[in-house]
Amino acid sequence: MNNEIPINPSQRWEWLKYQLRSQGCSLRKLSDELGVTGNAVQMAKYTPYPRMERAIAKKLGLTPQVIWPERWNQDGTPCRERPNRAETLSTKLKTAKAQNCLYDKDSGSNASTHRQMVREA
Repeated sequence: MNNEIPINPSQRWEWLKYQLRSQGCSLRKLSDELGVTGNAVQMAKYTPYPRMERAIAKKLGLTPQVIWPERWNQDGTPCRERPNRAETLSTKLKTAKAQNCLYDKDSGSNASTHRQMVREA
C-alpha cells in the first residue's frame, strides 16, 4: 500500500477509494457491512465522522489519526467543535432521574402539570 497519503482532502478521498478498491472493497460494500446508508460513509469526506473514519481506517489497516490528522487529537480522541455535548446532556438527565425531580426551568408547555396529574391519578 502506498503510504503517501495526500494532504489535499479531495485527493485524499480519491486515494482512500483507490486503496479500498485495491483490497476488493468499496464504499458501498463498507456501508453494507456496517449496516448504514451509503451517504453515512460519504459524510466522512465532508465532515468529521469518527465512526466512519474508524471503519475506513480499520479496513485499510491504518488509524484514523494517520488518514485525517487534522480531525483527531494527539491522544486519539476526535476533535469536536462542541466536545462532550451529548455526554453532558446525558449526565444531566441521569442525575435528574436519580434524584426523581424535574428541571426547575419550565419549557412553557403543560408537561409539568400533566406529570403532576399522572402522579395523583
